[in-house]
Amino acid sequence: KRDGKQFRATLLHWSIPIPCSVHTSTSAAAMPPAGSLTADQLSFFEKNGYLVLESFSSAEEVQAMRDRMAQLVDGFDGADSSVFSTKDHRQLKDDYFFKSAENISFFFEEKAFGDDGCLRQPKELSINKVGHALHDHDPVFKKFAFSENISSLFSSLGYKRPAVIQSMYIFKQPGIGGEVVPHQDNTFLYTEPLSCTGLWLALEDATITNGCLWAIPGSHKNGLKRRMIRDENGTHFDRPSPLYDQKEFVPLEMKSGDFVVIHGDLVHQSFENLSPVSRHALSLHVVDMEGCKWSKDNWLVHDELEGQRYEP
Repeated sequence: KRDGKQFRATLLHWSIPIPCSVHTSTSAAAMPPAGSLTADQLSFFEKNGYLVLESFSSAEEVQAMRDRMAQLVDGFDGADSSVFSTKDHRQLKDDYFFKSAENISFFFEEKAFGDDGCLRQPKELSINKVGHALHDHDPVFKKFAFSENISSLFSSLGYKRPAVIQSMYIFKQPGIGGEVVPHQDNTFLYTEPLSCTGLWLALEDATITNGCLWAIPGSHKNGLKRRMIRDENGTHFDRPSPLYDQKEFVPLEMKSGDFVVIHGDLVHQSFENLSPVSRHALSLHVVDMEGCKWSKDNWLVHDELEGQRYEP
């Protein structure tokens, strides 16, 4: 059992500091942070379940994250890794995948390997994603995850004690970038009551051609459809995936530096990238630690979170 000091320190490390107040002046000297949402923006988010914020991050911030990831990939020797797929969940029985919840791990694209088991192209063009604790272990990504813009965003959304639960750098590699099937984030990161919000920062232009996000506006109002459960045998879903009408999805095309906020019950997806252009992005998932109980059978397990309910 952890002593109180260590436990509180861990929570502070994960928790996003919420500002005591948000500037309301629109003068150049007192512009609110990019994450401070207006009444119209909140209304759009509540109606549609997503909100795109243009130019959320500067070109310098984006480049810093891309440069840092290039360094991490360069230092990766490929000896300890896994393959990631949203269609085939066999890797979710993989101890490497489970341990990635608390470190920086590398996952290859399904189509990265030839019949001989060797990479078809250089490793920097073969990795599907890096996750799931960049925010916890890397200073460049931690700086973004715990920035004033992010804290102001969750203040606007009414979170009392938001905490970053996972982070992923997604490459969507040219020609082989894998499809992400329709899903809801609350399926994988379940709290009672539900509190997950997804954040997605475009680190390159995201277009229909190279695999941008697609979402069904308003689908968050239909509730959570299924859960992924972790047990002694690995992971499984508690019910089959619903069938969705592809005509209901709309594309969320974005420029580099744009940012989308995603309700935990919003149905969203992305298609395979068959273009010659990559689509790098950073994804964060955040839950509220105040008054919410982290499910002990989520795939992502933290000793400090499991079964706990955090009250003020």
